Amino acid sequence: MPSPPPCYSDLGKNSRDLFSKGYNYGLFKLETKTKTSNGVQFTVGGNSNSDTGKVFGNLETKYKVEDYGTTFTEKWTTDNVLNSEMTIEDQLVKGLKLAFDTSFAPATGKKSAKIKTAYKMDYLHMNCDVDFDFAGPTVHGSAVVGYEGWLAGYQMTFDTSKSKLSRSNFSVGYQHGDFTLNTNVNDGAEFGGSVFQKVSDRLDTGINLSWTAGNSNTRFGFAAKYTVDDDSTLRVGSMHRLLY
Repeated sequence: MPSPPPCYSDLGKNSRDLFSKGYNYGLFKLETKTKTSNGVQFTVGGNSNSDTGKVFGNLETKYKVEDYGTTFTEKWTTDNVLNSEMTIEDQLVKGLKLAFDTSFAPATGKKSAKIKTAYKMDYLHMNCDVDFDFAGPTVHGSAVVGYEGWLAGYQMTFDTSKSKLSRSNFSVGYQHGDFTLNTNVNDGAEFGGSVFQKVSDRLDTGINLSWTAGNSNTRFGFAAKYTVDDDSTLRVGSMHRLLY
């Protein structure tokens, strides 16, 4: 049976994660989770940056109503920002997910709201988010189609206050088993490509290549992750600039 393709933001994610995750030097993180008998989940987390001395913490509560496919989430941070989200999934139409997201900063009075939608089915994955602002809402949209391993996607952002398309990205890729190839063009000026290969159950490798129109610099990188055992992982990553 065919399965829905990934959303646009997840195209090439396996390779990107090899370069960006696991290199938290000087950053200490702690997170604890617990769940009450009536299904309310509490998550308390925090992190400390030894370079800046900044400490950040958050408290999150989540409650799922399984019969109605609904999830309520509230999150408070030490920046004194309160975020609330209600998600409804597979209720109106199978494969459709709706989310209503709001945030409020009591100290400044700043408020924001967002409606997020996602729809996925065989060969298709679409997303549409609307950020509400006093000047006018901003619409973010994307779609990915997939067939026999081939993937093609488009991502855009439209600023209604300026009646302007502020982002226009394309991506084409191929995915088969443990191999993933992805290429992208952002705003007609930034070009990139990535390759991810899961060599074995313990070894993942990735290659990234990117360049910008009008610039002779080409950025090239290689990264790998090796799982020694259940408690140990080795990561290595290297980025280079090729000058012409």
